[in-house]
Amino acid sequence: MKLVVGLGNPGKQYEKTRHNIGFEVIDYISKEYGIPLDKSKFKGQYGIGMINGEKAVLLKPLTYMNLSGESIRPIMDYYDIKTEDIVVIYDDLDLPVGKIRLRQKGSSGGHNGIKSTIAHTGTEKFNRIRVGIDRPQNGMKVTDYVLGRFMKEEQEALEIIVKKCSDACEQWMKEPFLQVMNIYNIQ
Repeated sequence: MKLVVGLGNPGKQYEKTRHNIGFEVIDYISKEYGIPLDKSKFKGQYGIGMINGEKAVLLKPLTYMNLSGESIRPIMDYYDIKTEDIVVIYDDLDLPVGKIRLRQKGSSGGHNGIKSTIAHTGTEKFNRIRVGIDRPQNGMKVTDYVLGRFMKEEQEALEIIVKKCSDACEQWMKEPFLQVMNIYNIQ
C-alpha cells in the first residue's frame, strides 16, 4: 500500500491558493481514478482505492499546513505504511510555475508542512513532488503570496502540472521512485 499526500489548508478561503496545490493534485487523482475522499480520521480527509494495480491511500491533512505531520504519521502507523511508500506533494517558491521536481530526501527548505512531516516521521528520507509556484514580486510578503490565488495567465500551466503530478504518482505505483524522478526531473 502506498500513501499519496497533498499538503494544503482546509477551508473555502484557501481553495485554489498557491499553498493548496497539493490538495488540488489529490482532488485530481481522486477524480481520475475514482477514489472518493470519503473518510475522515487521523486529522485528515482520505480515500483508499487502486491506482495502476497498487492499493493507494490519498490524504489531505486537515490540520493546516504547519501541522501536516500530525495527520501523516497516524495514517502511516494505522495502515503500516513505510516512509519509502509515501509521497508528499507541496508548493515550492524556488521553482517557476509549471515546473515540478521530484526528490527522495532533503531538508524542509523552510516549508512548514515539510518541517512538520520530517518531525513526525522522524526522517528527511521520504519521496516528494515539489510544485513550482514562483516567488512573489514587487515586495509582496511571502505569506500573502502563498495564500493568494494563481493569476489567469498561470491557469493553463497549472492544469498541465497537476496532471503531470498525477501521472508521476501513477508511474510510481509500478516503478521505483528513483526511475520516476529520472523521467520527470528532465522535463
